[in-house]
Amino acid sequence: MTLAAATNEHLASISNTLIYSSMAVYTLAFFAYIAEWLFGSRSKVARTAAALTAAAAGERKPAAPAVTVQRAGGTAVLERPQVVVRSASGARDVPDGPGAHGGDEQGDLYGRIAISLTALAFLVELGGVVARAASVERAPWGNMYEFNITFSTVAVGVYLALLALKKNVRWLGLFLITTVLLDLGLAVTVLYTASDQLVPALHSYWLYIHVSTAIFCGAVFYVGAVATILYLFKDSYENKLQTGGKPGTFASSVLERLPASASLDKFAYRVNAAVFPLWTFTIIAGAIWAGDAWGRYWNWDPKETWSFITWIAYACYLHARATAGWKGRKAAYLALLAFGCWLFNYYGVNIFVSGKHSYAGV
Repeated sequence: MTLAAATNEHLASISNTLIYSSMAVYTLAFFAYIAEWLFGSRSKVARTAAALTAAAAGERKPAAPAVTVQRAGGTAVLERPQVVVRSASGARDVPDGPGAHGGDEQGDLYGRIAISLTALAFLVELGGVVARAASVERAPWGNMYEFNITFSTVAVGVYLALLALKKNVRWLGLFLITTVLLDLGLAVTVLYTASDQLVPALHSYWLYIHVSTAIFCGAVFYVGAVATILYLFKDSYENKLQTGGKPGTFASSVLERLPASASLDKFAYRVNAAVFPLWTFTIIAGAIWAGDAWGRYWNWDPKETWSFITWIAYACYLHARATAGWKGRKAAYLALLAFGCWLFNYYGVNIFVSGKHSYAGV
């Protein structure tokens, strides 16, 4: 049987149609998220500004009363020492924003519509991934096009799973869907590859184990990177308010609704820390597969090398984040550097570098 005959062109066509359909629904979700931000109440988003401008103006809690001690020769007055309480992370004690909807019923309605559309688009895109796999009866991870559509599906799935777990991550929706649309646009134009069979080296059960975990790790790392970028913006916003500056109206309207910088920092750290052991397993699984396919567990192939560099970068971030002197912005820059290594490992190595992992071009 030829490779062409082994491909079900009808299912491949259905897969393409579903991917394009999911992009259309994601676009509707994008506009619904925009509406959530635009129509959410701006009158209920001044808690951070109020907290920080009050502190900048010198407002303090009343000092503790002095202690008076009676003595035989007179009266001694002892001042109570002022107690300054700080959070464990050293961050400002400011409240989280009310979210994209701004605590407004109309904004909340648009947000719920956006989430419903996101869930629908996720199911449609998942159908496209499954149809792609069925068209060649294999895992849909044989080239960068298939990796991209699976990656974006998993990233949205992670977001929806966090919502299902009652986590306050609705603020992530607009930023997530924007980049998912960019990712799918890149996939269906620059990276598109016709459905076909795999080269013999990839016919292994390790394909399901190694590549699936790599995709999941990348999706979770991506969510952590988005939270880290938003943390940097929110931290700069809080710094400006604390020093008496006046951010622009647009910045205030958007950044005021996000969680506090300390909350974003903590969220990013927990997400990256949770998936890091799985990334370690991904590299180990790849080494075992390499031993089966090539006779050596480690060949210093570009893909292997950059996977290891990414592992080192995230290990440094987690270590730095757990060290008192590297909390906040320093650790955030390191987290973005680590995610940049992951992106280069996928896009840069696959497009610009040749190695043992170069099977189907893009």
